[in-house]
Order: sequence, then structure tokens, then C-alpha cells
Amino acid sequence: MLKQPTVEKLLKLRLNAFVAAYEEQGRDPTFITMSFDDRLGLLVDAEFDARETKRLDTALREAKLRISSACLEGIDFPPSRGLEKAVIKRLATGAWVRDHQAVLVTGATGTGKSYIACSLAHDACRKGYRALYRRVPRLFEELRLAKAEGVMHKLLARFARADVLVLDDFAMAPMTDTERRDLLEIVEDRHGQRATIITSQLPPEKWHDYLGDPTVADAICDRLLHHAPRLSLKGPSRRKSPPQEADS
Repeated sequence: MLKQPTVEKLLKLRLNAFVAAYEEQGRDPTFITMSFDDRLGLLVDAEFDARETKRLDTALREAKLRISSACLEGIDFPPSRGLEKAVIKRLATGAWVRDHQAVLVTGATGTGKSYIACSLAHDACRKGYRALYRRVPRLFEELRLAKAEGVMHKLLARFARADVLVLDDFAMAPMTDTERRDLLEIVEDRHGQRATIITSQLPPEKWHDYLGDPTVADAICDRLLHHAPRLSLKGPSRRKSPPQEADS
């Protein structure tokens, strides 16, 4: 069989990485001693790895994580921080995504909440899930604009479809009645269906009072707080020194 027609067919099948590895094998005499199965395995690996890299790049681009470089390997555990490796290790299994749980990350400003949230979302993308990141203050602006343009249902549907939704900087400012009900819509759509990460300077025990309206607060807290893994970060602001994590 002629080589060029084979290469052309492979390219039509969009097996570009396979072709690149195939041509590399043809240039390197060390591959001659390998069995057909071993060489084929390397070609398949090259194509698979290239597609996985492309998929992850696309997922991370669509997620729009605040800290694009955040990853679980970059989290550090000084004793003063109060963050246990065992907790991160459990979350690294991805069970919280499969079980459609909420993960609550709280602590003072500068303690690394956003980094951990983005790291968990990044890890979910590695595992094949799709994530979305939103700062809550800007989320409400986005919702207001969507209502004005008549596309609110499309935006809510997009949030509902995301396997992981990161809601960063929750409870930074008083909420209006409309914002409370919009948040309830998002939480209700995701409850038991998708995973959510929420970061806040306010401890979860104070969220009910913060939300104000008792009925809406009951509904939101009931869907977010029960059985949710919690990470309560302590210690001084990490912005005062050059640690691995530089976030809120």
C-alpha cells in the first residue's frame, strides 16, 4: 500500500496527531524493532492525548475561570490555614461532581477561596465535565441584561447545563428581592442535578440572615447547605507574601 494515500485518508478522518506520530515513526529507525501492536498503540496514544488536550483547552476556555492556572497540585497546606489534605484528596476523586453536591469555601479576604474554587473546577474539566465561573455581583448584572434583552430563559438554561457552576464572592453586598429570586432559580435548577461551588467571606451559618426574605432564604439554604462539603479557610491574607496561590 502506498503511504501517501493512507496519510490522505487519515487526514480526511481528522487523525492529525496520528499522522504526525506515524510520520515520526517513519523517520526514526528505532521504531523498526517494535511490534506492529506496540507501534499502533503509540499512534493511538498520540491521537488520544492530542484530542484530550484540545478538549480540556476548550472546556477551560468556556469555563472562563478567574484563575486559569489554578490546579489542585498548586494548593498548599500551611498549618495556620486550617485546610486538610484529606479533604482536598476526597474532592479530587470527583465524587462531589458525580453526586451533584455543593461545595462551600469560606474565609476572610485573601485566604485563597477563589484559587481553591477554580482548582476544583479545573479538576472537573480534566475529568471530562464542563464548568462555568461567575462572580456573583457580575452574575446579577448579567441576569438583569438578559431580562432586558428577553433571553433570560437561555441564560438560565446555560447555567443549568453546566456540570459545575462556580459562584464566587457570594454575599459581598445586600441583595434585592429580584436577585434573591434569581439566585433561587439557579439553585433550584441545579439542586440534585448538577454540582455547585460557592465562595464567600460570610460563614454559611449566617447566610439565612443575609438573604433576608425567610421563605426564599429557607429554600436556598435547604438546597445548598445540607450534606455540602465545607472548607473554612483561616490565617492571614496570602496576598502579603508570594505563595503559590494568589487569589481571594
